[in-house]
Amino acid sequence: MNHWAELVSFFLFLLGTSLFLGRYLWILFKDHPSFTLPIFSSTEAKIYKICSIDCEEEMTAKNYMMALLFFNLLGLAFLFALLLLQGVLPLNPENLSGVEPLLALNTAISFTTNTNWQAYAGETTLSYLSGMLGLTVQNYLSAATGFAALLTLIRGFTRQNSTTVGNFWKDLTRFTLYVLLPLSLLFSLFLVSQGAIQTLEGALTVETLENAKQTIPRGPAASQVAIKQIGSNGGGFFNANSAHPFENPTPLTNFLETWAILIIPGATLYMYALMIESKKEAAPIFACLLIFFLTSVFASFLSEIAVNPNMAVNPVLEGKETRFGIYNSVLFANATTATSNGSTNCSHSSLSPLAGGLCLFNMMLGEVIFGGVGVGLAGLLLFILLTVFLSGLMVGRTPEYLGKKVEKQEMKWVMLALLFPSLLILLGAAIALSLPSVLDTLTEGPHGLTEILYAFTSAAANNGSAFASLNANTPFFNVVLSVIMLASRLTILLAAIAIGGHLALKKRGGISLGSFSTASPLFGLLLFFVIFIVAGLTFFPALSLGPILEEMLMRRSVVF
Repeated sequence: MNHWAELVSFFLFLLGTSLFLGRYLWILFKDHPSFTLPIFSSTEAKIYKICSIDCEEEMTAKNYMMALLFFNLLGLAFLFALLLLQGVLPLNPENLSGVEPLLALNTAISFTTNTNWQAYAGETTLSYLSGMLGLTVQNYLSAATGFAALLTLIRGFTRQNSTTVGNFWKDLTRFTLYVLLPLSLLFSLFLVSQGAIQTLEGALTVETLENAKQTIPRGPAASQVAIKQIGSNGGGFFNANSAHPFENPTPLTNFLETWAILIIPGATLYMYALMIESKKEAAPIFACLLIFFLTSVFASFLSEIAVNPNMAVNPVLEGKETRFGIYNSVLFANATTATSNGSTNCSHSSLSPLAGGLCLFNMMLGEVIFGGVGVGLAGLLLFILLTVFLSGLMVGRTPEYLGKKVEKQEMKWVMLALLFPSLLILLGAAIALSLPSVLDTLTEGPHGLTEILYAFTSAAANNGSAFASLNANTPFFNVVLSVIMLASRLTILLAAIAIGGHLALKKRGGISLGSFSTASPLFGLLLFFVIFIVAGLTFFPALSLGPILEEMLMRRSVVF
């Protein structure tokens, strides 16, 4: 009973803070007038002046794309070079050498695309400089990039007869300066107050009670943990991520780290409702997301506490921190996979087959259940356009959403963004399973297939979490997953901007008696089934051979 009370209190707290932050985002990014805060406005003006940016100059969709691509390419190149050269750079108390080139490339692409896939152990691979100047900086900028792309899509719905969709540099700067930095600073201070570590001193060697020597890694963890939770990043300072006591020391920090995963995605949905001037439109969308999320949480929790016939003690706590327990591990696991966060406070590989499979399915849905910062709602809006298009076909009317006609140009981008990542997942998994070098490292049985599916789904969904039993630091995985992370990220970003540009050109029409209402419970139900069927039809055969089969075999006392 206490668990359900905690779940209710968690969502009430999330809802209240999301409404507050969502209104703040709306004030910050509505077209007119431009909102500033004295504490940040002078810094914002100096950034524009130093970088020679005219923040009032609007961009076309094409120019917005070019600015976004240039900025991300520059960040990727800088991070790649920093990782290669960390051995000769300062703030390296452990004298770690430069990162191996393929791993450095994989890591640079991973953090630039907001995936934060980690094929390494942070405390034994990266210097403090690489973490602070490289990974943490990209945690901010990749989140801001995703949010900027979302703004262009929303402006496509709110503007009429417009050839422009905003200014990338202004959107990027304001979201980083006014939102990410203040939230992360406050959260970092809270984490430090609870015991999270923040120091530039090197590892500490101590003598244990058994007279053995133990090395305790240290470093500037709290500042990286704060933004990796808030920015839907997920890459941990330590290999154990948020299961490590220096990243997530108490049940209270775990509660707020789970909240931090969902706060901006939740606030973004309310911001969207205010921007389109229709809270009724957002209500069925929110209900759809809540049904997906709560169903996954309930099913995962019931699966975890169910009697496992193969274990002498139930419920099974393998792979879970005892200070969090099963409920908090399950809630965190679903929050991190429903969004594109990817941080973990337990081993997803040690979850029950059903619970692990639901984490996998959350990502296969396209990271639209709340989703990551910016790109989550952008992906959801693409599903909404698909639902509207299908509804229009069924009743024989031209599909419309918010008074804008949904036509061929928009649907081409929608289908590319929704289907291309799925193709990458299935094709990548098929190639991996055909290689003996990969098969030799997998767990036997259906769990091995789930490991592969999880890795490629995590990369394509820009999530970054993994089944710990997979050895991902190999040339094959470093190269192939890099390509998938980059291709999937660019697909959703460019699709959002392109669709926003097309819609902004159109005039908003009036709502007639024959128009299909998108503010009704019926539309929310249709949206639910469109999302479910697209993922279900695409991935059900693979899921049947992986987690579903493993769950059935486990109930028959067959384990791997």
